[in-house]
Amino acid sequence: MAGIQDHLNALFEAERALRSSESALLQNQPGELSELLSAAVKEAKALEDKAESRLRLERLADLCAQVPGPEMTDALISILDDASPAVRVQAAEALADVGFDRYAEVARGVERALTLPLTFALQELPWVLIELGEPSVRKLLVGFLDSKDGDVVASAVEALAELGDAASIKDLKKLASDPREVDIEGDEGEETVTVGDLALEAIDALGGNG
Repeated sequence: MAGIQDHLNALFEAERALRSSESALLQNQPGELSELLSAAVKEAKALEDKAESRLRLERLADLCAQVPGPEMTDALISILDDASPAVRVQAAEALADVGFDRYAEVARGVERALTLPLTFALQELPWVLIELGEPSVRKLLVGFLDSKDGDVVASAVEALAELGDAASIKDLKKLASDPREVDIEGDEGEETVTVGDLALEAIDALGGNG
C-alpha cells in the first residue's frame, strides 16, 4: 500500500508531466491549436459526466487564454456560460488575463456574445469588463441593458454603478420603470427587487438625483 510520501511524490510527478505536456502542446501553430481547443470545449460541454466536464473546462480555460485569436475568446466565453460556478470563476479569470494583454480581442468577443443566446456568460461578462477598466467599457456595458434577460440587465446595471461614470445615467433612466424581478445579494442575504429599482439606485449612486 502506498504511503503518504508516495502520494506526495506522485503529485509532483503528475505536475511535471502536466507542465511538460502543456509546453509541448503550446508549441504548435495558433491556428491548429485554436481548432483543437475549440473542439475540445464543445466536447467537454456535451459530456453527461459533469465532474469530468468541469475538470476539462477548467483546464481548457487556462489553455485557451494562452492562444491568441478570436476563436479562443469565443471559446472562453462559451466556457463562461457553464452552469458550474467553479468553471465560471476559472473562465472569468482567464478572460481577464487575456483582456489585460489583448483587450481588443475581448471587447470584440463581448460584442459577438451579445448576439448569442447565452445566459450565465452574459451575467458574468460585465464584471470581467469592470476588472479591465478600459475607456470603452462603459459603452460595452450599455449594450447589456437591451437584453431580454432581467438578470443580465441587473448585472450590467450594478456594474455601471460600480464603474462610476455619470454618463451612464441617461441610459439607466430608460430602465427606471422596468418591472422585471431579479434576485440579488443584499446586506441581509438574497433579496428580490425590480430592475427599475436597481436602475434608480444606480442613478442615485452616480449623482443623478442630486
